[in-house]
Amino acid sequence: MIKFVEMDAAVSVGDQLKEDDGNPVVLINTFTVPPEDTDALLAAWGRDAAVMKCQPGFISTQLHRGIAGSHVFLNYAVWQSVGHFRAAFGNPEFQAELGNYPASATASPHLFRKMEVPGICTA
Repeated sequence: MIKFVEMDAAVSVGDQLKEDDGNPVVLINTFTVPPEDTDALLAAWGRDAAVMKCQPGFISTQLHRGIAGSHVFLNYAVWQSVGHFRAAFGNPEFQAELGNYPASATASPHLFRKMEVPGICTA
């Protein structure tokens, strides 16, 4: 089973799952895996993404891979709210899929919201 490592030592993803104001959130999840387990990671991610895609509140997802031979992957997924993501993450079918990841893999999920920076980006 995949090992979870917090992205933010001060605020866990568990803490984030307790907060929901009904606004959209973005899940950023980085995965690391040894080269020999890349195919297993991709297969497991494909299966769990297919489960998530069918859940209420799912908007979109995209997997990225680091360049130059990197074995770091980044999943960017958009959800209608923390509540929707929390329900999908707790779905028994999704939880069962976590057991298909290679034991050598780590995941660091964290939830984000868009920010406005004047003159650069809008919320």
